[in-house]
Amino acid sequence: MHKIVLSLAALGLTTGIAFAQTPTSFADVDADANGELSFAELQAVWPDLSQDEFNAADVDMSAGLSTTELASLQPPEAQTPGEPMGTN
Repeated sequence: MHKIVLSLAALGLTTGIAFAQTPTSFADVDADANGELSFAELQAVWPDLSQDEFNAADVDMSAGLSTTELASLQPPEAQTPGEPMGTN
């Protein structure tokens, strides 16, 4: 019984470490800290993003997405109900 509890506790600790290393914010994904997300930076956390989708969102054609441009890629159902588009 003690071995099972210790094994589960160890698994829980390693899972927490893995989640702690997962990028969760714009700044975490912006590896070069230039204020925009490149296609490569986004693909690291969003592997099914296509180059065409990225290009369509990159309205200023800077080869990087600002927070506003990135928000345009978010599906409408990902927004909080009652919240204006592009604010979450």
